[in-house]
Amino acid sequence: MNINTNRTLWLKDPHTLQVLDQRRLPHEVVVQDLSSTDKVVWAIQEMVVRGAPLIGAMAAYGVYFALRESLVFGTAQSREAHFARSMESLRQSRPTAVNLFWALKRMEQALSTVPQWEAKVQTALQTAHQIVEEDVELCRQIGVHGLPLLEQISQTKQGATVNILTHCNAGRLGCVEWGTITSPIYQAFEQGMNLHVWVDETRPRNQGANLTAWELSQRGIPHTVIVDNTGGHLMQHGMVDIVLVGADRVTRQGDAANKIGTYLKALAANDNQVPFYVALPSTTIDWEIADGLREIPIEERSPDEVKYIWGWNGHELQKVLLTPAESPALNYGFDVTPARLITGFITERGVCPATAAGLQGLFPEA
Repeated sequence: MNINTNRTLWLKDPHTLQVLDQRRLPHEVVVQDLSSTDKVVWAIQEMVVRGAPLIGAMAAYGVYFALRESLVFGTAQSREAHFARSMESLRQSRPTAVNLFWALKRMEQALSTVPQWEAKVQTALQTAHQIVEEDVELCRQIGVHGLPLLEQISQTKQGATVNILTHCNAGRLGCVEWGTITSPIYQAFEQGMNLHVWVDETRPRNQGANLTAWELSQRGIPHTVIVDNTGGHLMQHGMVDIVLVGADRVTRQGDAANKIGTYLKALAANDNQVPFYVALPSTTIDWEIADGLREIPIEERSPDEVKYIWGWNGHELQKVLLTPAESPALNYGFDVTPARLITGFITERGVCPATAAGLQGLFPEA
């Protein structure tokens, strides 16, 4: 299976959603079959799938499955009770990524005017399909608007290599297709631009080392995997031209939550005058909150993700202990980068400053 020609999720038949199991990459390409809301919740919680836009798309199909499952109940009250339980399970699956809640709200709005339960099932399926196709186009447009930033750097360097630093994975594997930070990279590479990507490993789940590096390998884009703490050194020595990161939630005033460690990259970029851009679809903006440090919920994950690591032993994936067995570990999944450290946002409608006025200028209807 090749990431260039396949999306991260697709409906095999009306009963089965298929997704790439991102836990097995880059060593094995495994497809998981999901046929229930519980399975969708499991896939989100266990990071079979991850990335804010993709989580939103998954949640939409989770709603569709919940409605299908409700048909087995004989009364409207039983159906509604099952559906309510399923919706709450979806809401609790990942607390930080706002696309999850956006997608659930979008589905509820589409269903609110449909009285018949059987018709609700079809409406949910159609709306989930729409969310997927819209995400593809949003990410493509992010690349269209982000491309000039890379072109300007390339022109300034007279065609010399443009060095990009990434953190975590906000590529195709975190979306449906194109990705956010990778969309301008892919489009620049297709135009023949001389590119190189520094790929943060992104401990503890290693999404950079496992997923971003695999995506770039699939496309033949030059890249180098680095440990998370190398970025500052590279910036000090002029080896990074631009930092591109994604986001799981952005406030209306421009604070951005992303994978843990993003804030440190922003500090290093600010100290070394390196442009620091966040690429995101508008579905990742939470217009209801302003102060990211106080209002964005930060997921705390299992300490075992810090204490243990998965790797390929030449035959299979193997889990090994890194720390003293008795040592406790703390595992926050995200941190918040204040708007003052962000050069700008790359969205489907253009590039804007990381300010309330900048976001409102692109999205006045919000």
